[in-house]
Amino acid sequence: VQLQASGGGLVQAGDSLRLSCAASVRAFSPTLSSYSIGWFRQAPGKEREFVASIDWSTGYTVSVMGRFTISRDNARKMVYLQMKNLKPEDTAFYYCAATRRTVSSSSSDYGYWGQGTLVTVSS
Repeated sequence: VQLQASGGGLVQAGDSLRLSCAASVRAFSPTLSSYSIGWFRQAPGKEREFVASIDWSTGYTVSVMGRFTISRDNARKMVYLQMKNLKPEDTAFYYCAATRRTVSSSSSDYGYWGQGTLVTVSS
């Protein structure tokens, strides 16, 4: 599976933004529904961190609970990350990733990555 993240931009604190992750799957390959999807982010000078994940359920890191919502549309081969009440500390490159394993918060469990999309939140 190949992934392409988009939707980043410059916003002000308190604003909302929706990131999209478009998946392309080769013919005769497992469909998107067989993958667990995660969103990760990496701020300048910091390590990549888990943000949210989805398979048949969803999971979030504590700092985004109640503000971010991950969702997927397998028919459209899309995964979304709706972000509300953005804070300056949310500024980072955001990456979507896929794994055939059970959903995980560890980036090392994901074998497929899209390029990052930059989210910048000004105060």
